[in-house]
Amino acid sequence: MATRFDPFQEFDRLFAQVLTAERASATMPMDLYRSGDHYVLHVDLPGADPGTIDVNVEDRTLTIRAQRTARAEQDVQWLAKERPVGTYARQLTVSRGLALDAISATYSDGVLTLTIPVAEDAKPRRIEVQHAGDTAAITSGSDAVA
Repeated sequence: MATRFDPFQEFDRLFAQVLTAERASATMPMDLYRSGDHYVLHVDLPGADPGTIDVNVEDRTLTIRAQRTARAEQDVQWLAKERPVGTYARQLTVSRGLALDAISATYSDGVLTLTIPVAEDAKPRRIEVQHAGDTAAITSGSDAVA
């Protein structure tokens, strides 16, 4: 039994690939967790040019930007081209309890890792309770008549 070629089905498949690539370029998957007195944020940036990665904080907005440049291939016929190119950007609103001036960042194996410390004034602390003084002993009257 021969399979019939349907140009519209092929067009739909190619269009779906383009949409999938566009959605992938618009997102930067991330993991975020707290470990002790700091938060750790891992952001997937596969294929990003390390020199284009930019992390900045303005007010309470953390912005991450990176760029993946298209490869300049000469005389090739693409059979599949699903890896998105262009600029990635993601913004997160962060709380006031973080030391935003002490963020550290590393990029390795396509993953950007930010370590964000908790601000000193936001860390939980134990407050010692002072006793007002010696308590007066309460005595019962032993001279009481029954």
